Amino acid sequence: METLSPILRLDQQALLALNFDGGELLDTLMWWASDKLIWAPLYLLFIWLLWRRYGWRQTLAAVVMVVLAVVLADQICNLFKTNLPKFRPTHTPELEGLVHTVRGYRGGLYGTVSAHAATVTSVAVFGSILLRRWWWTTLSCVWVALVCYSRIYLGAHFPMDILCGICLGALLGWIAVVVWRRVANRLQK
Repeated sequence: METLSPILRLDQQALLALNFDGGELLDTLMWWASDKLIWAPLYLLFIWLLWRRYGWRQTLAAVVMVVLAVVLADQICNLFKTNLPKFRPTHTPELEGLVHTVRGYRGGLYGTVSAHAATVTSVAVFGSILLRRWWWTTLSCVWVALVCYSRIYLGAHFPMDILCGICLGALLGWIAVVVWRRVANRLQK
């Protein structure tokens, strides 16, 4: 770690402080938090709340917008992974043997920007702006924090990868809201 830039060194140190063996219960919780299907009931609740607030036409437009934001977030993260490859913590030579993993999961070789962080943040930002309910925003923040931390806990991403994913997801969620508002205005006419 001596030849690393100060930012990369700080990123590695932050990872080692946040990534630890929390025992079987925490391992299982973090494993499930990173799973995409476990959050299906939250997505269904989101769609139902949108329908109650905006009706079926605007809800359909919202679902299309949020799906586009999620797909775009995922693909942009893949572009970063392909064009600016950076080892995941579990594949970083300087950290070999220091990173706690769960169930032997090490992820792919590279993980520049976290697609998990980007996708869940885009949904959370989009939903929080559209629903404007404090309890939904709080639930969304807890959801994003849990998913993002699970990626660090599992050794899949460095904290900076998570922060970059959150920034990307927030931007795409906000753009999706702007586009949805234009579409929703046309649907009302």
